[in-house]
This record gives sequence, C-alpha cells and structure tokens, in this order.
Amino acid sequence: MGMTTEAMALATQLTRAGRLAEATRVIQQALGGGEARQPGASEPELEPSDDGVIDDVPFREIAPETPRIGTTARHAPRPRAASFTAHVFVHRGHRWRYRLYEPERADPTVLLPVIVMLHGCKQDSEDFARGTRMNDVAARDGFLVVYPEQLRKANQMGCWNWFEPQNQRRDAGEPAMIAALVASVLAQHGGDPQRVYVAGLSAGGAMAATLGELYPDVFAAVGIHSGLPPRAAHDVQSAFSAMRKGSGAIVPAARSLLPTIVFHGSGDKTVAPGNGEAVVQRQVAAAAANGKRLERREERVSGARAGTRIEWLDEGGKPVVESWQVTAGPHAWSGGHATGSFTDPQGPSASEAMAAFFLRHRRG
Repeated sequence: MGMTTEAMALATQLTRAGRLAEATRVIQQALGGGEARQPGASEPELEPSDDGVIDDVPFREIAPETPRIGTTARHAPRPRAASFTAHVFVHRGHRWRYRLYEPERADPTVLLPVIVMLHGCKQDSEDFARGTRMNDVAARDGFLVVYPEQLRKANQMGCWNWFEPQNQRRDAGEPAMIAALVASVLAQHGGDPQRVYVAGLSAGGAMAATLGELYPDVFAAVGIHSGLPPRAAHDVQSAFSAMRKGSGAIVPAARSLLPTIVFHGSGDKTVAPGNGEAVVQRQVAAAAANGKRLERREERVSGARAGTRIEWLDEGGKPVVESWQVTAGPHAWSGGHATGSFTDPQGPSASEAMAAFFLRHRRG
C-alpha cells in the first residue's frame, strides 16, 4: 500500500522536528497498511525525544519517484557524498553536541566501522577533529567518526569527568551517554556494531579506557593517548595525584583483555608517562591471566620525533596490545595538525596508527 497524503505530511513534520525514529515508524505503518497518527488533537508535540538524534543541517524534502505502469520498482542505493555535520543528541534530559564524519559511500547500505573520538580538556569536537585529522584517514579507509562534546555545565574546562565514581559504572553518567550515542549512530547512519572503537586524548583518553572496560560488548578496541587507566582516581584530588605521579601501583587489574593501543610522550608534563605504561601492563597481565600467550616485538621509530613501538602479538600474529613511546613528546596528539590545539606535528601519526590497529579487530 502506498503512502497516504496525511501520512506523508505527518512523517515530514516529524522529520523536520528531528524525530527520525517516529517518522520512520509512521512511514513503515503506512507502507505496511497500518494506520498512521493523524494531525490534530492527538498529534504529539514536536519536541526532541530522549533517544533521538537531531540534525543541525537543513532538511531537504525529496519527491518519491513513480515507476512506470507495468514495471517493478527497483531502487538501487544512491551514492552519498562525504560529509562532516553537527548534531545534538538528547540523553536523560541533557542535550549533547557531537559531530559526525561520513566518508563517500557508493552503497550506503554497506555497514561501516565506527571510531568514537573523545577530546581533551579545553577542546571541543571541531577542534579535536581538526587537530587529529582523523577524518582524512576515514576518507581513505572508509569508516565513520563520531566526536562527542562535553557539556560545559558538567565541566567548565570541557574535561570528561573520568575520575568521578558515577562515571565509573556501567549504565551511569557520561559512559552511559556515549554508549547510547553509539547505538543511535549505528542505527541512523549505517555503522557496523561489530567494529566500533573508541579513542581519546588526556581526559578523553582516560574516559576511553573506562568505556572499554565498562562496555566490552560495544567496543572492539580502545586507543588511549596521554591518558590514564580506568579507576585510577575517585575524585579531583586523587586525579591530580595520579596525573602527576602515575598510578600503576593502585589501579585494579583489568577484568579481561581488550585490544588496546597506547600513545604517550616521554616529555609529557601534564600526565606522567607511567600512566600509559600502566594501561599497557594491565592488558598484558589480563592476557596472561586468561591463559593467552603473547609474543613481544619492539622496533625503533625514526622521524622528526623518534620513539619506540612495542607490540604484543597473539598466536595468529595479530597485535592485541600496542605501545608507542614518543621520545620527548609533549602532552599533545602525536602527528596532529598545527591548526588544532594540543597537537605535536613532529611526532608519528597517532591517527594513522590507531586506525590501522582498530581495523584489524572486530567483536565476536
């Protein structure tokens, strides 16, 4: 059965309001012979729902094609150009901004890997995208990139509050929001749920580590740049102590092995390099505790800023833990672009290394 005029009008109205899930249901009901809700007294108010995604880009209505009489309607997927768009995600009464990069898609029905990028303090999603240049890697390798943005009312410096106990529990606080955002992006933008990864810088790196531990059923691998291990602190004071002194001796053991890549500069004066080492050793220890034998391989990295790359490979030769120790590297995204804040253009490219590591792993 075709769309009625009333159903099309209601679906269009809901879409313009950002209520994409409800608009989809109206269309599905109409196409399946169901009864669509009619405008009028029973019509829902056009406000964003708690689990919706609202696009800040202009809405454009496309008239449906009408097949010729006697032919069968067969619509091949239309190619989609690359885009970098601003959005708002509503979760538990709060409106979280985020940006989404989609590469050019010859067939939009093909599910793509997803990398979630968490900025550091004094940064926002646009700045972080510009500095890391992860979109450039995504354009070449074909994956989605999601850049959530911290609420300034939650932290005036824009830091993710990784050290607060309510953000160290599953289905609570900021981790719950990010996990819900991932689910929304997967559903709305054709992401592959078996190939979702999270990476972050500094406070974002600490939050990425926390997300990996809390949601191993969501994330297939984690990237931590100049960050800290999960549960390294429980309040602001202990957070500053862990950042200055390192936290390897007090961090609880990892619950399970999760593929992890770590970048840390030896010249980092904000987060002690020992924190990066603690992240690595937790994962290596988790592998041993689960009876997995890993082969250690080390190589020197040359360039404007040299360093050491250490891999721990499983029995199939695939790296499951990777550590990049950047010689004299500051508290900044290694290999980043100078137009972004907290970047180190001289270092080896963390974006290239993380994407390559991530795309070798999938859940299940």
